[in-house]
Amino acid sequence: MPKQEELTGLEIEFDSGIIPPPYSHVYRISLDWSKGELSCKLDLHYTDRDEISEAEIFDEGFTLQDDFSYEGPLNKTWIKAIQNKLAETKWSGKSLEEGGIILKLTESGVQGKVKIPADQDDWMVFGQDIIQAIYETTKKEAPLTIHYRQVTSDKIQDCSITIRFSDREVIFVEGDEERNINWEYTVQLMKLIFTPDYNYEIAKENPGNKRGAYIECGDGLWHELGKGVVNIDPSNDVVSKIKEIFSDLLEE
Repeated sequence: MPKQEELTGLEIEFDSGIIPPPYSHVYRISLDWSKGELSCKLDLHYTDRDEISEAEIFDEGFTLQDDFSYEGPLNKTWIKAIQNKLAETKWSGKSLEEGGIILKLTESGVQGKVKIPADQDDWMVFGQDIIQAIYETTKKEAPLTIHYRQVTSDKIQDCSITIRFSDREVIFVEGDEERNINWEYTVQLMKLIFTPDYNYEIAKENPGNKRGAYIECGDGLWHELGKGVVNIDPSNDVVSKIKEIFSDLLEE
């Protein structure tokens, strides 16, 4: 692995493999920080859609214009994140058979050979994080905001967490106060939040006022933890973990 100061760029190529349309897609992300700033180029293309009808595409929540291209700057905070990611990456000696991620590192302006990260799933998530950063940078999508309400016997506390992939910042707001919270800490919290089962049949447009905990995950619908949000695996009490983390954040 080259030293961080020798790395000046990275190309990420992804192929979804045997996943059927309308989900099947490929993308290439080219990143260059040789001049101190971070320049980025993304080409994302959905594949094999001529094999299905327009109705099937719409039924799965897609549109006919899901391909996306971008060439321009990305917040330079991503440079350190990319370098750290590469520094901890272990490489596979096997070739990909059914899609996945391949990388090409640029050292001192010279692009190297194809390298295959051993932890494919981890790099797929990282690639999606960069794409989300691009979407936010271009205003294609807004940052995700999670709203939370904690009701106890003596008070109601409302707060929110906004996750900005564009600059890798997380803003926690309670009342008139806001503060930054740790990025990696929030990533783990987000994994917890989207692990349980959400019952949309009993979701409401407003949070409850009775004792309990309520969460809204960016779509305008409120769910009560323990009733509208339940653990999938009884041996893994994720719902209680979510309550505990938000309780700690509200007490800080």
